[in-house]
Amino acid sequence: MARRTGPGSSSVGLTDLAELAARASKDAHGMPPELLDGYLTLLAQVSTGGQFCQDDLRRRRDIGARAAEQGVPMCGVIDLYLSATWVAWESLPGVQAADGTDALRHIGEAVFRAADTAIMAVAAGYEEAQRWSLRQEESFRRAFVDDLLEGRNLETLAERAERYGLRLAHSHVVVAIEGNPPFVDGDPVTRQVESAMHFGLASRDVLVTTKEGLLVCVAPDGHNVPKRFLDRVVEALGPDGFWRAGIGRSQHGPGGAVRSFEQARQALDIGQRLQLPGPVYSASDLLVYQVLIRDSAALADLVEAVLEPLRAARTGPVVLLDTVSAYFMAGGVATLAARHLHVGVRTVTYRLQRVKELTGYSVHEPRQKFTLQVAVFGARLLGWPEFVDRRNATLRN
Repeated sequence: MARRTGPGSSSVGLTDLAELAARASKDAHGMPPELLDGYLTLLAQVSTGGQFCQDDLRRRRDIGARAAEQGVPMCGVIDLYLSATWVAWESLPGVQAADGTDALRHIGEAVFRAADTAIMAVAAGYEEAQRWSLRQEESFRRAFVDDLLEGRNLETLAERAERYGLRLAHSHVVVAIEGNPPFVDGDPVTRQVESAMHFGLASRDVLVTTKEGLLVCVAPDGHNVPKRFLDRVVEALGPDGFWRAGIGRSQHGPGGAVRSFEQARQALDIGQRLQLPGPVYSASDLLVYQVLIRDSAALADLVEAVLEPLRAARTGPVVLLDTVSAYFMAGGVATLAARHLHVGVRTVTYRLQRVKELTGYSVHEPRQKFTLQVAVFGARLLGWPEFVDRRNATLRN
């Protein structure tokens, strides 16, 4: 489209562009007048028969992007353009030269269509700049979260953390939530929990994010934030939602978050393997299991030496292993173990006696009970008998 199809100069009838822009800015509560940048001249052209060209629209989009970068609200930009339109109306050359009501009406339609076109172009540039800024911010945040929870680039973490309200010189605790389906950035539950945690003074300096399908909260130690976080998760998932939580121990310094996060993940893993009552597993309560699993080779040797005879049972090792495990988890009360296994008490006592006959270890003799209990927990942690079978096959090959 041609930029000038009407007669006269683009400034005909406009007594003072700077003055009109200043009046429009004042009417729009102080919006920057430079964001008009040639708009009044374009209105003068349209009032005398001219039209916007593609360069004009590109310029409006660039101005919209500039406004977004400067942090000017979109509603303010729209207010500025509408104010400029009515402020300039009487000074437009086409309006001043209009002969009769019909001519004035046609000019008005053209001017306000042009105003609508200009505002839509500005809005498009504004939104595009915002989307780009949002994508860039999400990328920065994702990179920071990955570095924080993987222990990378520790020398720059503290400075970058301030951008997200974290002070890594202090001690932090990490809570990791496992759910079904897994959590991802931007899903409804994640957004709801993050919004709820950031609402209120009690939850400042808290980062809520996702990592490898887990919903993660990094919080300063000593503020009871983990409990508030779990409460918000329960609210977001509802009474029927599935979730399990691992809570790491308090750790100090920029590398503390990754250590606490690993402990939280390990607590989740141990709780699942041992089928511990849940759904919350604290690393502080599972230290003995973490010690056991650190030397998996020695633990596998113990499991094989103590529990290998259970393979000779007619039912196989799993039934007897489950029974002994349930007995220990019930605090040595056969009635509770039977209720958990959905069998009779006599069945439990018979199976415990059978374990003693096969392995030589009794759940009633203190020293034997301790060895048997460690072996049973080790079997759960290692996934025995499958783990030992795979290890032996590897050694044979």
